[in-house]
Amino acid sequence: MAAGTKSDFTIYDEQFWGGYSETLEQETEVFNGSSNGSIRLVRRDIMGDYDRESFIKSITDLVVRRDVTHVSAVTDKALTQDEMIGVKVNRRIGPVANTLDSLKKITSDPGEMSFLLGQQIGKAVAVDYVNTAILTVNTALTEVSTLSYNASTAATGLQHVDLVRGMSLFGDQAQRIVAWVMHSHSYFQLMENSVSNNVFQVAGATIYEGTVATFGRPVIVTDSTNLLSTASTTYSMLGLVDGAVEIAESEERTVVDEVVTGLENLVWRVQGEVAYNVKIKGFRWNTAGGANPTDSALGTGTNWIEAATDTKSMAGVRIHNIRSADSI
Repeated sequence: MAAGTKSDFTIYDEQFWGGYSETLEQETEVFNGSSNGSIRLVRRDIMGDYDRESFIKSITDLVVRRDVTHVSAVTDKALTQDEMIGVKVNRRIGPVANTLDSLKKITSDPGEMSFLLGQQIGKAVAVDYVNTAILTVNTALTEVSTLSYNASTAATGLQHVDLVRGMSLFGDQAQRIVAWVMHSHSYFQLMENSVSNNVFQVAGATIYEGTVATFGRPVIVTDSTNLLSTASTTYSMLGLVDGAVEIAESEERTVVDEVVTGLENLVWRVQGEVAYNVKIKGFRWNTAGGANPTDSALGTGTNWIEAATDTKSMAGVRIHNIRSADSI
């Protein structure tokens, strides 16, 4: 609106950020230490649209048999580099607008509503972080067939043997899998099978403590649609290594509010912007997939390219086609 607008960017910041920070801090319980560092939330300013990290690739047959009966020339092996590339995702908050009159009618004011709106936005931002992390790492692992175990024969839903077979995909590095991520439906199937199999001490909080039932690894339980198949009849779960996926708040969050005049009623409006980079261990974002990708692009397998040579240097394992048991 070019005319009739009076803006004030700082009147309610304290209340807004109080609610935002309180809620966001609660939601980050699913990150960092609670997931054994497998899903990380960090704050790091990043210029541009991509986050690049180069590394020296492992050399095949670096140590071989030496023939002591010859002095013939041998072929040099070269050091080669590759890179892991994360991509920046830009998000808009709102705008949210109400007449000042509507706030007065419920004996409220923009200060109180700022705090409540901050709480709601904080939760929404954190949920977006989690859903994007799950979408991208699940998509990337789908592209590596040797890191996916098909559990479609498990007619009773998720079983403990599925976890074992999933870990086995990492072979002698299975101990590097530090956390599980699964839908609540799958978790309660596992809990039911724990009872049937006389496996006890299954925890029951939002973040479930690792027990014998999960082989000493914590479980992140989230009803993210990114763990559901298209038909919504089967589920996927992830076994992640330390640093499997990183969400980096890469730009300062900006939230502004204004009182809009020139209308029949005065209107209070809030709008914001956030940006973060998502990076998957052992993979690089295909820049041909574009900057500021949509969720559809983030969920397209060909946009995540294997950077690491050894699959045991990647983000983890994926157990998929977990059937929906009739009893749950």
